[in-house]
Amino acid sequence: MKAQLNTTDSNIATPIKEWSKLEVRAVVRFLFSKGKKPSEIHKQIAETYGEDAMSRSRVYQWCTWFGEGRTSLGDEPKSGRPKTSTNEENTTRVDELIRCDRRMKIREIALKLEIPKSTVHEIVHDTLGYRKASARWVPKMLMEDHKLQRVEISQRLLQRCQQDNGDEDTTYIGVGPGGNFQANNNLFDNLITGDETWVHLNTPETKRDSMTWKHPSSPVTKKFKVQRSAAKVMATVFWDAKGVILFDILPQGQCINAARYCSTLDRLKEAIRRKRPGLLRRGVVLQHDNATPHSANLTQRYGWEILPHPAHSPDLAPSDFHLFGPLKRHLGGMAFDTEDDLISELRNWFDNLDVDFFRVGINSLLSRWQKCIDLHGDYVEK
Repeated sequence: MKAQLNTTDSNIATPIKEWSKLEVRAVVRFLFSKGKKPSEIHKQIAETYGEDAMSRSRVYQWCTWFGEGRTSLGDEPKSGRPKTSTNEENTTRVDELIRCDRRMKIREIALKLEIPKSTVHEIVHDTLGYRKASARWVPKMLMEDHKLQRVEISQRLLQRCQQDNGDEDTTYIGVGPGGNFQANNNLFDNLITGDETWVHLNTPETKRDSMTWKHPSSPVTKKFKVQRSAAKVMATVFWDAKGVILFDILPQGQCINAARYCSTLDRLKEAIRRKRPGLLRRGVVLQHDNATPHSANLTQRYGWEILPHPAHSPDLAPSDFHLFGPLKRHLGGMAFDTEDDLISELRNWFDNLDVDFFRVGINSLLSRWQKCIDLHGDYVEK
């Protein structure tokens, strides 16, 4: 009985579960060299390694190759262009092209180097980490003397704001890029800033403001390009850390000159007397840009301190970097039939602004001055 069991067990073939392609191919070569037919070789391969080890057609193919004299068991190199996404030479060549021309497109790089666009895309984005970005518009190309002036004025203003911690005449404003500042109450409590801006009766909504949420299956929305209306008004706004002091509209047919600006300052003086009692006695500190009407000799008759302002620097003027931007975005998509309707909307918008909005705008001068110094006079973006 025992001998019968041993004989039976020896006739049972146990398939090999773990194998490699090279091992199976070596067995095919061995059996083929012994004169076995491809059909018989496939049968033995299937019994020994399983049906998935090598198909019948594949066994015939390898037998043909071995019959033609092939000795290698590995895969032959595939035809076509080799994968070059990790090729150090191509990576270097792509990087050199981009550094020579930052506007070069993926398609142009692929044609120039004669490699697939998908490979160039992988090198540019994954290996080199490049990202396309639009240039940011700035008011003017600053020369070195402009930058130097911006730094010097910012340093002077910061030095005026920095006080000893024990000074009773100081108030903590906050932490900026350059550290902690103690802002003199007399400066920021007495500071009034103002400027002019054009406001159109029809202000198109920007593409960014018109963005909406959508599902992947939702249709793409369309937005027609609309031009700003030719009809517009010149608005002049003076404000401080507590809110708007004077909102003035330039009459049609007039222009901003020294005489007209002095007329506006006369109305500003009366508005200060009504809305900010005691400020005229303490001393007004006026912050405006150095446009010709603003810097004329006629404007010096009020005896107010004029805060120094570097040329070509809207990024250091609170009206430009804090007030007018949100105003134009609010008006985006609105159309008014008359100037009176537009003016009424402007007044409502100013009246509904929270006092913190104005306080943040004035206090942000500190961080902007410091950023201007840190950037060696370049424009402050945010």
